[in-house]
Amino acid sequence: METDIRTQLLSLAEPEYQKFAASLIPNISNVMGVRLPIIRKIAKQIAATDWRTYLDTARDDYFEEVMLQAMVIGHVQADLDELLTRIAAFVPKIDNWSVCDSFCAGLKYTKVHMDAMWSFIQPYMKSDQEYEIRFGVVMLLNFYLEEPYIHQVLPLLDQIKHEAYYVKMAVAWAISIAYIKQPQVTMPYLKHNTLDDFTYNKALQKITESYRVKPEDKQRIRGMKRKAKKQAQTLKQITS
Repeated sequence: METDIRTQLLSLAEPEYQKFAASLIPNISNVMGVRLPIIRKIAKQIAATDWRTYLDTARDDYFEEVMLQAMVIGHVQADLDELLTRIAAFVPKIDNWSVCDSFCAGLKYTKVHMDAMWSFIQPYMKSDQEYEIRFGVVMLLNFYLEEPYIHQVLPLLDQIKHEAYYVKMAVAWAISIAYIKQPQVTMPYLKHNTLDDFTYNKALQKITESYRVKPEDKQRIRGMKRKAKKQAQTLKQITS
């Protein structure tokens, strides 16, 4: 099955799109150049047939092969234990933001198993692996920025101190969406947090880029940006 699927994917690759797609994911070099809607269509077809055999034998040499597995897992129908087993087996294969974010967005059955999935995500929040943490964070921003979870999400995000770029960007993204959805809950957190300057300022930037935030609120958010030089001077005064 996997040989046939690779042949199919390669036949659908577009050289010009390959250049574009590869430029969006600079940390990998195994992009065929197959558009995501096409991969999603194939994933639905596999999910309707012998998807277990496919997942058990799938190869991971190309970006599209891994993305296809991610999308299949999002479309299959199985009991929760099997779904969690499949998710746990897939997460270590994630090595870029695109697969991570598409995978998380596709796990829509999370909405039916909110408490169980919440518990499942927690160990990933404490991982030391870049994309395991990003998986946890992106799951939170997709499904848990509403009551009652929002009050637990913000402290979880604040505890993440990993230095990897795609972790920081995910945390900033999650905080920006939290503000957009729950501004009254998120604003006190923005005023009192332990985020590093890059993540904090990036979160503010993402908030101000949203069309769902009022102009007057954007102005207020811009005024909250941390200025590194000012902070350094303050720290110098405290320690001298």
